[in-house]
Amino acid sequence: MKNLSSVLVLLALGLMASKCGNRLNVPETVYGQTWLYSYEEDSADVRTYRPNTFDFPPSRGRTGFMLLKDGNFIRYGIAPADGLEEQPGKWESQGKKQIRIQFNNQKHKPEEIEILLAEPEVMKIRRKTTTEQ
Repeated sequence: MKNLSSVLVLLALGLMASKCGNRLNVPETVYGQTWLYSYEEDSADVRTYRPNTFDFPPSRGRTGFMLLKDGNFIRYGIAPADGLEEQPGKWESQGKKQIRIQFNNQKHKPEEIEILLAEPEVMKIRRKTTTEQ
């Protein structure tokens, strides 16, 4: 019986360790923040996002997103009347720097993004899949 208990404890610890290793590794300040696309700062396949409080240069509109700690995700697209249109979905960690997003509306394809840099004032991401925006 003692051996069985030891095996169960080791199994539980192994499962917890594997789950923790797959958690998204970003600062707390990333969650709940509206991040807007700062296309002026892009390079090659890397997109730059800034908090909506950033002093952006004039633009005809900016897309963006919000990542919530509870697994909810909101993409902000350009609405027909030039405002922002919320496109809600769910995200899940695919590793320490990658997430997969599934949108509630099936017309929006799932996305996978890699977070290259996540700081309170800037986020740089690389999309792993094509998106509609």
